[in-house]
Amino acid sequence: MVNLFDYLSSNSYPGRGVAIGKSADGENAILVYFIMGRSVNSRNRIFVESEGGIKTKAFDESKLTDPSLIIYAPVRIYDNNTIVTNGDQTDTIYDGLQKNKTFADALRTRCFEPDEPNFTPRISGIAIVKNGRLSYKLSILKKSFGMQGCDRFFYEYENTFTGIGHIIHTYKADGNPIPSFEGEPVLFAIDKDFDKFSDDVWNALNADNKVSLFVRSISLKNGAVKTKIYNKHI
Repeated sequence: MVNLFDYLSSNSYPGRGVAIGKSADGENAILVYFIMGRSVNSRNRIFVESEGGIKTKAFDESKLTDPSLIIYAPVRIYDNNTIVTNGDQTDTIYDGLQKNKTFADALRTRCFEPDEPNFTPRISGIAIVKNGRLSYKLSILKKSFGMQGCDRFFYEYENTFTGIGHIIHTYKADGNPIPSFEGEPVLFAIDKDFDKFSDDVWNALNADNKVSLFVRSISLKNGAVKTKIYNKHI
């Protein structure tokens, strides 16, 4: 199990990241989503709240050149499910749940992003809060090594322990092209102080490359929600 803040601060460019877990007091589900950027287009974004979740928005509309892979809804809510992803597959999962499809079934219709030469993985998570319990799932859709195919990986976590979570992010590290994340989601410890945890995640992200951060707690007892949003440009 890693210290999340050391883990993030040691990597100048993990890209976009999804993390889900349970607070140290066992009372709340914790969800994290962050975005980073190297280009002017990628850095020209902010998070804004939208219909119980969030969406990305251009900070300066005059600098927006290609919205296709940077403007989307990272977080959406369906019943007791909170969906968190790094692209428009949020809508794919949401629509799939409405049609009684599973998280995995919905994502089997999608693949990595078409941003050659990086072929950025699509990372997704879903937190299910029901009957005072938390379960969650994570996924990464990656370009097959040396091939044109798509590799799809799914991870499911039940009977979750207090004070731990798992994080998955798009890139292993900075580079050109940028190497994709490798291995299973990384296990990390969660502090019970929501505000301090949120601030520490934001401060751990590389100052030059970080763009926005979303952190949410969901009470396992009554569903009460607390959200913090950080934007570099605001």
